[in-house]
Amino acid sequence: MLENVNLTIKKSNRKTLSIYIERDGSVSVLAPETATDSEIADVVKKKEYQIFKMLAEWESTNVSKVEREYVNGQSFLYLGKNYRLEIVKEKQSAPLILKNGYFLLDKTFKDKAPQVFIDFYKEKGLAKIQERVERYENRLAVKASNIKIMELKNRWASCSSKGNLNFHWKCILLPLDVLSYVIVHELVHLKIDNHTKAFWNEVDKLIPDYTKHVEWLKNNGAAMDI
Repeated sequence: MLENVNLTIKKSNRKTLSIYIERDGSVSVLAPETATDSEIADVVKKKEYQIFKMLAEWESTNVSKVEREYVNGQSFLYLGKNYRLEIVKEKQSAPLILKNGYFLLDKTFKDKAPQVFIDFYKEKGLAKIQERVERYENRLAVKASNIKIMELKNRWASCSSKGNLNFHWKCILLPLDVLSYVIVHELVHLKIDNHTKAFWNEVDKLIPDYTKHVEWLKNNGAAMDI
């Protein structure tokens, strides 16, 4: 539909068509099941300028991506703060622990460090996200069916039609206020599936400065990695 643009069309039981840039820079078009190929193509063409503008912003943002090495002194994120890595020879209760302001990595797991960090983030992320989901569920009068921390290809989080909430393990790298926005965003989808004015009004009730967090993710999301 657009030259030199990786574009994916996803149809679902929705009323409106929306376009957004995935975390990997691809373009997703969310369309109603009833939308024809020609109707979708017409909308994409009309929004061509907007799409290329969003792609330019994505490319600019991803310049900030940090490549980290698993060596002493390298910093790693946890809830928006940087903690330096220290590789230790002594046995400890887990391959990786966060203690006294340092990530302590058991030397025998150094070759598996990337997966060790991911496992750590998944475990801590599930506990923290479950805690905050419960807090906001009560205020929104909704209930998630299930919560999972996983490797999501392009998104920070997703909400299924069955009420399951999936969060990328990288969410635990975010500052707590930004993480809260991501959680509320998905919980509101349990009530309203589209990003309509009513949806954002619900988000605003709990996160009045949500636009600040949306902008933060746009500008800093690429740096949330290991």
